[in-house]
Amino acid sequence: MNSIPGFARHQAPALRRFAGPADLHLHSNHSDGTDTPADVIRRAYEHGVRTVALTDHDRTSGWGEAGDSAVALGMTFLPGIELSAKHGPCTLHILGYLFDPENRALQDEAARIRLDRKHRAERIVRNISKDYDLGWADVVAQSNPGATVGRPHIADALVARGIVQTRSEAFESILAETHQYYEALYAPETETAVRLITEAGGVAIIAHPAASGADGLMPTADIERLIAAGLGGFELGHRDNAADAVQHLRRIVAAHDLIVTGSSDYHGRGKPNRPGENTTTDEMVSRLIARASGAIPRYPRASTPPTDATAVMQ
Repeated sequence: MNSIPGFARHQAPALRRFAGPADLHLHSNHSDGTDTPADVIRRAYEHGVRTVALTDHDRTSGWGEAGDSAVALGMTFLPGIELSAKHGPCTLHILGYLFDPENRALQDEAARIRLDRKHRAERIVRNISKDYDLGWADVVAQSNPGATVGRPHIADALVARGIVQTRSEAFESILAETHQYYEALYAPETETAVRLITEAGGVAIIAHPAASGADGLMPTADIERLIAAGLGGFELGHRDNAADAVQHLRRIVAAHDLIVTGSSDYHGRGKPNRPGENTTTDEMVSRLIARASGAIPRYPRASTPPTDATAVMQ
């Protein structure tokens, strides 16, 4: 039996029309967001989104709550994850959708990343504490019980201590990768991450692949190796993507008939991203569902969504 309530392993999908815009990249306080899974879904609904995916970093623990909330609001819910990976010295994020949540290889790798994320956070805090009044307790106070503690929680602790004004300022200064306090995170090679998601029956999409501009793009030969390993496509609709790099990736998409998604990367307070600011077309959502063989979406029970999100969520 599937250990996450409300989720069935894959069966031949009956593709459906969707009620409205799809945002397939949102985070809750089970990783580095500030809202509960239910509140993430409610906020997406309030912004006009009608198909959602919860993609917390390296964990699936929010699926049950988020899925229940989506169904109650008449929304379609796609279970997801954002898996950390590396390509040479660079860190990449791979979005995985509709995989079997009981796949041991994928869950073991996600657990290994989560454990090192915590240890890395501890190392970073020790480094920072040499120069600033910041301790581990300050960081834990900014995280949800059971959440994976990471750099965003350190950023929030720095804000709470008055050392910086915002999360963004923290990441641009004290938490920058080029700063002396930085510590590397364990992550699997990108090809390994894609294979893990694909072999678990999921669909692997590279998150915000053009955020570093054309000069920071992965070489085309490496992208083609990922496609051969099962890569499904790219998240081209994202506020951080550079236009010149997106155009290059669109040519690769056309050549290989890949899936293109658009999403907000919503994290709640501390980041300006808002649900629905970028969305995924119904056609691409249907292609994701048809390609997956690990799990199926949760569809709304009623054909007409409720008009009052606040009333439903109380």
